[in-house]
Amino acid sequence: MDYELLDECAGKKLGCAECAWGDSLGFKIDMAFQPILQYSDHSVFAQEALVRGINNEPAGFVFDQVNAHNLYRFDQSCRVKAIQRAAELDIQSYLSINFMPNAVYRPELCIRTTLAAAEHYQFPAERIIFEITEGEKVPDHEHLRNIVSQYRDLGFKVALDDFGAGYSGLNLLADMTVDILKLDMALIRDIHECDTRQAIVRNMAHMCRDLGITLIAEGIECEEELLCLQSFGIDLFQGYYFAKPSFRSLANLESC
Repeated sequence: MDYELLDECAGKKLGCAECAWGDSLGFKIDMAFQPILQYSDHSVFAQEALVRGINNEPAGFVFDQVNAHNLYRFDQSCRVKAIQRAAELDIQSYLSINFMPNAVYRPELCIRTTLAAAEHYQFPAERIIFEITEGEKVPDHEHLRNIVSQYRDLGFKVALDDFGAGYSGLNLLADMTVDILKLDMALIRDIHECDTRQAIVRNMAHMCRDLGITLIAEGIECEEELLCLQSFGIDLFQGYYFAKPSFRSLANLESC
């Protein structure tokens, strides 16, 4: 990892207000939330916080403004903003926050702002899930293992997102202990029509049961996909079939 490219303020304490509003970034951010459902009892397992511009501009618009010099501040601001909005919306489920491993230079220091925000906004830290996006290439796997280990030691749950579509796949899973695995939507799309995808996901579900890992299928867009995945024993789902991300609010799930 090239630590010289990390944000120059990575070693100083950032205040909640500064991080929450992204004042130090040069642009402002906000959050949308998409539920992860436990379908067997139609409860909300978690709400995933998804970064947006302050006028609900898409994530791509925001990420176009992120670079090596503001990466740390951006990662910290996203965490704080997610916690702030979750507290305001009185989220009672887990809160799932995407984090950028390449922005974490020392996990024992970088987590301080998250803990301070949880205390400030009175959101229980034990209800926070950190999602590692497998699509982000992390050249130093030992560094990533250290992050995951320290976060789990602090009581956070850690999820491996987009599993099956990124750089490391099973090798990454074999090298570290995570609590949750989120199947990439490319594996889910039209799975009811593809014997190959069915075989892959069926065996992944079996593997997760053996390892004691919670499995989430994301990207569900139709009932046929849902029914197929349920037949493999999967019970946690996310996707447009249930709800699209809802800007600064929680989706209406009465019809689910």
